[in-house]
Amino acid sequence: MVGAVIYVRVSTKEQTENLSLPTQLRACEDYCRRQGYEVLERFHEEGESAKTTDRSQLQALLKFCRTHKGKVHFLVVYNLTRFAREKYDHFALRAHLQSLGISLRSVTEPIDDTSTGKLMEGVLAAFAQFDNDVRSERTRAGMRAALELGRWTFPAPLGYLNAPKWSSTSLVHDPERGPLVRRAFEELATGRYTKQEVIARATEAGLRSRKGLRISPQSFGQMMRNPIYVGKVESPDCGVSTRGDFEPLVDEATFYRAQAVLDGRVVVAGPRQRSHPDFPLRGFVRCDTCGRPLTGSWSKGRNGYYAYYHCQRQCRAVNVTKAALEGAFADELALLQPSAGYMRLVKDRILFVWEQRRAEAKTRTVDQDRRVKAIQQKLDRLDDAFLFAQSIDRTSYERQRDRLREELTLAQIDHHADATDELDVQGILEFAERILPRASDLWVQASLDYKQRLQALFFPEGIAYDGNRFNRTAVTAPLFNYLAPSASADERVVSREGIEPDPATSRN
Repeated sequence: MVGAVIYVRVSTKEQTENLSLPTQLRACEDYCRRQGYEVLERFHEEGESAKTTDRSQLQALLKFCRTHKGKVHFLVVYNLTRFAREKYDHFALRAHLQSLGISLRSVTEPIDDTSTGKLMEGVLAAFAQFDNDVRSERTRAGMRAALELGRWTFPAPLGYLNAPKWSSTSLVHDPERGPLVRRAFEELATGRYTKQEVIARATEAGLRSRKGLRISPQSFGQMMRNPIYVGKVESPDCGVSTRGDFEPLVDEATFYRAQAVLDGRVVVAGPRQRSHPDFPLRGFVRCDTCGRPLTGSWSKGRNGYYAYYHCQRQCRAVNVTKAALEGAFADELALLQPSAGYMRLVKDRILFVWEQRRAEAKTRTVDQDRRVKAIQQKLDRLDDAFLFAQSIDRTSYERQRDRLREELTLAQIDHHADATDELDVQGILEFAERILPRASDLWVQASLDYKQRLQALFFPEGIAYDGNRFNRTAVTAPLFNYLAPSASADERVVSREGIEPDPATSRN
């Protein structure tokens, strides 16, 4: 009997739910029956692209063909686009199969081993890549055309839902999250609440991501900046900026007022002038006992007026002079700030790792080329051992030759598809080097507005005070995330955990 293997594939996970795979398989089996082929194995690739060699079933197919050499004579596919969409990949895999004595057959296309059949195969392989390129171009063009018409073609942002395809609008208001997002914009626009307070209030009201997670400060900031909430569709990648076909969630006055607050062009002033210049920590430091923000006021004494920070009337656990609390806060910043020498060490180390990565990215293609050459050298040595030295038998020679040819084919495809990337951390380093070692002095000398910005920068969630000292477990500012040691021996300056002050100098 003439042996054959069948390979069927769909590109996306969604396609596995329709009849694409069963239809392909049935057609391939009918073809083998008509031709008198015995089907030795069937390989189903579900939801994998034809652009790369990362297809698990393709790997299994090549291994099966190698280990059953002589028994497999044909590889049957539904059409050539199910085999490979890249012309280079097609002929690389085709050549490897041919070295194993296996011919490629298509159920729906007239290809064979004759000169005419090979010509037809080349034309069809080229058309498969052409079709793939055209689809990509049409997808981009269609997406841009839809965006220009005001239709949102991406997953709906928080507060919206994607409308059904037959609807005249692309987005509709989310009845659950929409009112909470609108309320967050309105509260931020009043200038009575900081960004962190608005996040806390929205979270307390029940605002969550679609996965049920709390909204992070970074995600919240991106949401507040997104013009889609005033009904504008903007896509810099497609060069589109137009009015959307859906109803705005927020009016423009509220949206741009919120932008002014985020930019610092509007000073945040809470109830009873929370941002009074005499009390920069009012509303920012909270009572460790009851969790409420401290307030501040002037009290009359025998010799004049004295400034105090204190807890709300219901608690009264904290009552501390302005000088004592602000001095303690400046000391707290001083405990956190790294020395200039440490910052130079950090900068040098990060730049060293960065340059290493850049060098690795630039030499990746060279490494792949070296890998291809190394495999080819193994093949050459194997040929020498068999043909000239006659040190191995034919069976061992053919088994190792076929394995190396398969490895060489995959390596050549990987080499063809490989690309380099670039990393950029210079801006982060310059900012950290300028700010962190002088955090305490900068806060003492800054105006009210910049004091509050620095406070939010270093402690986005605020900080608790118990009447004697500040209580915290870790620095939550993203600014510190780049400075902690990492578990990796090669990259000991980058971590997600944040940094702690030196235990020898810390009071906690």
